[in-house]
Amino acid sequence: MDTEESSIPKVDRKTLKAEKKKKKKEELLKNLERRELLKEAVANSAKPVPKNILSGLSNDVKGRDYTVSFAIPGSILDNQQTPELRSYLAGQIARAAAVFSVDEIVVYDDEGVKDSENTDLNTKKSRGVEQLSRILMYLECPQYLRKHFFPLHQDLQFAGILSPTDMPHHLRTDDASVYREGVVSDKQVKEGHCLVKIGLKSDCLVNMALKPGIRVTVRLKEGYEFDSKLKGTVVSPSEPRTKAGLYWGYNVRVAPNLSSVFTGSPYKGGYDLSLGTSEKGTNVDTCEMPKFEHLLIVFGGVA
Repeated sequence: MDTEESSIPKVDRKTLKAEKKKKKKEELLKNLERRELLKEAVANSAKPVPKNILSGLSNDVKGRDYTVSFAIPGSILDNQQTPELRSYLAGQIARAAAVFSVDEIVVYDDEGVKDSENTDLNTKKSRGVEQLSRILMYLECPQYLRKHFFPLHQDLQFAGILSPTDMPHHLRTDDASVYREGVVSDKQVKEGHCLVKIGLKSDCLVNMALKPGIRVTVRLKEGYEFDSKLKGTVVSPSEPRTKAGLYWGYNVRVAPNLSSVFTGSPYKGGYDLSLGTSEKGTNVDTCEMPKFEHLLIVFGGVA
């Protein structure tokens, strides 16, 4: 019994085979293109945040007097199935904060256990709040300081494989910057002074007696790289932003509930502009932002 294929002329069979080969090649090329696009996306996500290092102060340098904060619920980590995914999500949040120059991240507990006597207080933090806040603080801290502030912990098990945020204050030894983050050393020096480890070959002497182990922001003299002994001044962590216009990382604040996000603001007068996110809200491209000093953007939990 003749098959349908045998009834097709030889010329048509060759044409069909050629078309099948062509389709296979096209599918193969599409798959290769998809793989290349995926590789490119992964490579771009691992690229460091562009740095803006300042080697000296001048009158031409303008500071930034406003701040940007956003609040996120810790429950977003509770919905992730594995520790790796929880760490990855926290890393993406830290990277987004670095890219958009966010000054404060508030992690609030939207699933805390209520106190039976005072329903406004949460007696137990959710697991997501603790892990998210710890990873965010770890990724904000310069690499040379992490060993001083972050001992081995289960929450940081996979933090080492995350893409670095590489913020402007994550400086290397050969980076020349008048501002540096440091930790106060326990080495004894003359009265009224202390040494600060700032990620350089030698410690920096500051004219202030501080408790060892605390993190400080140090302003160095211009041309310090040519000095045999480093001397600097302890300044406010906000000075690089307000005087030099540098993005200097973010602060992490843990709020026991949503209302504490607003009432616990570290800024005098609180947040003068608050925005909530919703699928039913106004398109952000059509909104006109009024002037503000302290902006707060609040993200809700996963439904």
